Amino acid sequence: MGLFQAAPGRDDTADRTRPLADRMRPRTLDEFVGQEHLVAAGKPLRTQIERDDTGSLIFWGPPGTGKTTLAQIIAHMTKATFIEFSAVLTGIKEIKQVMADAERARQYGTRTIVFIDEIHRFNKAQQDAFLPHVEKGNIRLIGATTENPSFEIISALLSRSRVYVLKPLAEEQVVLLLKRAIEDEPRGLGSLNLQASDEVLGRIAAYSNGDARSAYNVLEVAATLAREHDHKEVGAEITTEIVQDAVQKRVLLYDKGGEEHYNLISALHKSVRNSDPDASLYWLGRMLEAGEDPLYIARRVVRMAVEDIGLADPNALALCMAARDAVDFIGMPEGNLALAQAVVYLAVAPKSNALYTAYSAVLEDVERTAAESVPLHLRNAPTGLMKGLGYGQGYQYAHDLDVKVADMQCLPDNLRDRTYYHPTSDGIEKRIRERLQDVRSKRGSVPKERPK
Repeated sequence: MGLFQAAPGRDDTADRTRPLADRMRPRTLDEFVGQEHLVAAGKPLRTQIERDDTGSLIFWGPPGTGKTTLAQIIAHMTKATFIEFSAVLTGIKEIKQVMADAERARQYGTRTIVFIDEIHRFNKAQQDAFLPHVEKGNIRLIGATTENPSFEIISALLSRSRVYVLKPLAEEQVVLLLKRAIEDEPRGLGSLNLQASDEVLGRIAAYSNGDARSAYNVLEVAATLAREHDHKEVGAEITTEIVQDAVQKRVLLYDKGGEEHYNLISALHKSVRNSDPDASLYWLGRMLEAGEDPLYIARRVVRMAVEDIGLADPNALALCMAARDAVDFIGMPEGNLALAQAVVYLAVAPKSNALYTAYSAVLEDVERTAAESVPLHLRNAPTGLMKGLGYGQGYQYAHDLDVKVADMQCLPDNLRDRTYYHPTSDGIEKRIRERLQDVRSKRGSVPKERPK
């Protein structure tokens, strides 16, 4: 076998050495389970397939949701040659050879569907190699990816393809597939006459997280363990304990370098911001149990403390730094409770983004206004020359004043009336707000609000 090949005609009643997930792969849209928003009667993808008008497609979704299966069904229904690439193993040379073959086949009236699994692993040059052949109609390209196509696929290829989003299968859909596998004699495990309750199958479905391939793999291992446990080849029962042995540990959908990584940290941050400690703990647990670097989470938690709590509760930053140090000092899994304490504290703390918005406004002014010199009265004058030039002249030492506040301009002239920091009335910031009002009154005037 080469790196790519036309999909062979499958004799699903034959090779029992093939994995159960491959043997049970749906052969028609009627057998296909899930993705009703795409393939139910009258839905967009099904309509395209039935009209033989699919063009090039990108299937974006989690593992085990049917991306490869849909590509094979489309090839079968449209009577096209199906060629599968591995984005991990294929280079430019192989791509060009297959494209040349597809161009010759088109001249003889044969259509070619090129399926690329994990298309996001192709670099820009490899993706560019498909463009002229997609434009000429030599091939119909179907790419499958678990990553966001907006970031991983070149815009020229995206603009020539339709992107369809596939969703994780619901637990009841996975249970349906497992029942089919248990009952199907030619392709599945029907000849073993296995016994498995709905509760047990539901447990497998829950473990799989909407990944049909993962569920089939667990079922296949559980079937072997059940026969060994009951000491019989036919009629063995799959129990909850056997399923737990087969799974060992639940595999959570997570990719520390992929989109789900950012989705989960976003969910954690926004749950904290919305003062929801339960959701905050849940998303934290999801990330930690999936193997996320706890120090990465600690860094993001520190950011939450300064961005969303700020001076409404200055202790939040100190507590989060302590949690970071605890994780670094005692490691995991013991450090997980330090992070849990931090996110719950942040979730229930009074919220203020006044500091965040103030600093953002400062950066905006730094960017859009001239960088005027520091006013002379704010400059130190360590030499006679500098004193002669006016450095430090007019400076008022606040500690020498009864009110401890000098009526002195500290911003450059082009920003003299700016007010960046507007404390809220929440938490400690209420006291800060009152203090600033007092300071400004002592200064003799209240600065103007920053223009909107």
